[in-house]
Amino acid sequence: MNAAPPVRLLSLPRLLLILVLILSVTLLAQPQWLATPHARNAVAGLITLLWLAFAGMTWLRHRHAQRALEASMQGTAGATIVAYASQTGQAERYAEQTAEALRTAGTSVRLLPLTRLDAATLAQTPRVLFIASTTGEGDAPDNASSFVRTLMTGSLPLSHLEYGVLALGDRSYSEFCGFGHALDRWLRHQQAQPLFDVIEVDNNDAGALRHWQHQLGVLTGQAPAQDWNTPRYARWQLAERTLLNAGSPGAPAFHIVLKPLDGTFDWQAGDIAEIGPCNAPQAVAEALLALGSDGDTLVTADDQKLCLADLLARCQLPAADAYTALRALPAQALAEQLTLLPHREYSIASLPADGQVELLVRRMAYPDGTPGLGSGWLTQHAARGSEIALRIRTNRNFHTPPDDRPLILIGNGTGLAGLRAHLKARAAAGHHRNWLLFGERTAAHDRFFAAELQAWQAQGVLQRIDLAFSRDAGSPRYVQDCVRAAATDLRTWVEAGAAIYVCGSLQGMAGGVDHALHDVLGAATVEMLADTGRYRRDVY
Repeated sequence: MNAAPPVRLLSLPRLLLILVLILSVTLLAQPQWLATPHARNAVAGLITLLWLAFAGMTWLRHRHAQRALEASMQGTAGATIVAYASQTGQAERYAEQTAEALRTAGTSVRLLPLTRLDAATLAQTPRVLFIASTTGEGDAPDNASSFVRTLMTGSLPLSHLEYGVLALGDRSYSEFCGFGHALDRWLRHQQAQPLFDVIEVDNNDAGALRHWQHQLGVLTGQAPAQDWNTPRYARWQLAERTLLNAGSPGAPAFHIVLKPLDGTFDWQAGDIAEIGPCNAPQAVAEALLALGSDGDTLVTADDQKLCLADLLARCQLPAADAYTALRALPAQALAEQLTLLPHREYSIASLPADGQVELLVRRMAYPDGTPGLGSGWLTQHAARGSEIALRIRTNRNFHTPPDDRPLILIGNGTGLAGLRAHLKARAAAGHHRNWLLFGERTAAHDRFFAAELQAWQAQGVLQRIDLAFSRDAGSPRYVQDCVRAAATDLRTWVEAGAAIYVCGSLQGMAGGVDHALHDVLGAATVEMLADTGRYRRDVY
């Protein structure tokens, strides 16, 4: 037996408005009531009083809702601030999406226009994510003018602050993303700690926005529920998969080789492979069983026909308590309820001349031991010969220097993939002033691409290699320890014009290396390197 629907009471402002309307209609129907001046004045006063009461109650309700919204945005002390500088509303929209993604991941968030971000707030905030548009030739949007005038013209002690910048711009202008970069420089000069390099968005570039989403997932430890802009993947094939660290105390790491099925592709060292992962076949089979559906049933999704099993492989599977309701749906209606899985990003370890995309992927695991979505697909669930959905994303900020300046490459773990591509590019160009500092767990099991690195050293492509292993006997040694131990030579290389490229984990390594570089080179030199594009990072 269905319960009766709840009775909805009229709000007081709505009731007042209805009374005004009823009174007005009644007077129109009974004009004799307004026959005398005294009656007309009385009625006019009553209508005015009711209207003023309605307007006042409406304003109070609006003010109360606005304060409630501001309170919900503020969260608790120590919340991450998402601050936006928007001229046309685009940056504000991305800020709202950013705040929602963080909240969904369980992070306390405060959303603010940049004009409301003051020195006192910055002094009490551990992390700020800035979404900053640029107008004209490098100018700040109007709603950032007070921030620029009152804060960016002076100094603040911000060494406690971690930050990220999403810079929106148009590459046809000479000062592309000028305000975003000016904001980044000012924050660095106040000793704030960048979580990652500025992410530039050229005319709402979908790939850059997906990279921002990826970094949000890294910060929260929870991947986004879905991409804001779904990649248009190409068809590749899993050609090879080789375990590189058998016996390591760390999670298994694999050399993955992918070959294109449709034509050829171009990219540069530093670019990113976006992979469209699939669910494990066993998980898809269990979902079909719970739905009582035939996996061979054809459905339409994204303007193409495919079988239901293939669609479920590419989509987020329903929650356990949702299957009962979904069992009643026809296959096509079910297909329309599904959401595509978000992409996963990996540094490319090869060049187009190799004829294949090579990756270095560590199999991650959830607390229950289940393999991670992207790494599980590439390293375990996808069989050799399987089709892999892949899109290459340009990562201009991490491209190899075009000249023969010295290059210092620093990284850990699977970050060696991106550094390997740079070494390949430098070797092909005949630029041999290269130095690698790399950290992993054990010398016996985790020396990825060791033979190749030794060959480059013998050929003179690599002038120096410094290695650190954190799990070998004795006190732990990390790549930042290599940086400090090589202080004198690092200063010499930097004085000779060297650029520093860092690739690897955001947590631990990136911050540790940055602190070591500040200790070795000094804050002013590190800021100069960042300002001139000689200190670049691809961290995740």
